[in-house]
Amino acid sequence: MGKKELKSFFEDYLKKDSLFKNKKALQGNYTPKSVPYREEQIEVLAGILAPALRMEKPSNIFIYGKTGSGKTLCVNHVADNLIKIANEKKIPLKIFYLNCKMKRVADTEYRLVAQMSREFGIEVPATGLPTDEIYKMFVNEIDKERLLLLLILDEIDQLVLKTGDEILYNMTRLNSELKKSELSIIGISNDLVFTDNLDPRVKSSLSEEEVVFPPYDAIQLQKILKQRAKIAFKDGVLGEGVIEKCAAYAAREHGDARRALELLRVSGELVERSNQNKINESFIDKAEEKLERDRILDIVNTQPKQFKLTLYSIFNYTNNGAPIFTGDIYDFYKEACVKTGVKPLTQRRVSDIIAELDMLGIINAKVISKGRYGRTREIGIAIPQSTVPKVVDILKEGLNI
Repeated sequence: MGKKELKSFFEDYLKKDSLFKNKKALQGNYTPKSVPYREEQIEVLAGILAPALRMEKPSNIFIYGKTGSGKTLCVNHVADNLIKIANEKKIPLKIFYLNCKMKRVADTEYRLVAQMSREFGIEVPATGLPTDEIYKMFVNEIDKERLLLLLILDEIDQLVLKTGDEILYNMTRLNSELKKSELSIIGISNDLVFTDNLDPRVKSSLSEEEVVFPPYDAIQLQKILKQRAKIAFKDGVLGEGVIEKCAAYAAREHGDARRALELLRVSGELVERSNQNKINESFIDKAEEKLERDRILDIVNTQPKQFKLTLYSIFNYTNNGAPIFTGDIYDFYKEACVKTGVKPLTQRRVSDIIAELDMLGIINAKVISKGRYGRTREIGIAIPQSTVPKVVDILKEGLNI
């Protein structure tokens, strides 16, 4: 498309009426005035955190539930209201939210503590200082005057996956170094068994209070979608059965409300690109295909190096259609480690990574018993074949192969 054609394309686009009234209402970071079907969880969170308004340290909270079950939404809803009252009453309360999935922010202990320190105006170099030194700077800064800090660590399981659980132990121990101020941690996780593998010391200090978020069912998702669609779209845009189909797709994905809202938003965008003015069920199918492809590429892109090496080995090991087992992959994986200059993990740890990749839905890993020779996993690829070349390209780029 030439310069003139491109200019004309954009000018024509601006002349068209948008289907959307407020697209933000369908985005993950939108906080609605009311959060349906989560009154009980909001009440529990408010009850645990209310002592902060009296400058009493609340218990550490561990919140878990499947993706899109309203965890972050409810925590932010309670936190916003809490900070509003604290500001009105001039209570020295600070709330710091951090998504641990973010690259170059929470993928090492150094980067996480550096990011927290910058929130308090401390200048920290990107690298170079000992981690202990940054902790000391952080503690000194927040201890200058009386302060209560609530630290929200969203996707806390991703942090531990990247850095190990020692960081959580160090965080929960900070109160013993603070003299005037206090710190409470709110951990949010999509992994329901995440705490099972934590060091017992970390587990007991992190999970002083636990709040569980159940998945939404299809009827609840329909109500949530109707509530948001009313804000997001102009009248007459949604065709018959669209809300129901979005809710049914998301209910199949463990009641993921975020997924349902994304489906609706992407469907609207695809309709606009097609120069049409009504969302019908066929656009929901197209949006589902697009989101599934994007989801896989995003997951692969954000995995640690050892995960990428394991996945690269799975995709590149060919066995002429015969079943692939963990042992076969491990031999290929060791060679890939040599090529990339990475120290290989044990076969047991690679087997754990294979199980986690299975949980992410990228591969299928079926446990097979070999009698007295123990157990192995039979591995198959669970993503569409059309997506595999793109995934392999991402892996090669990430591993410099």
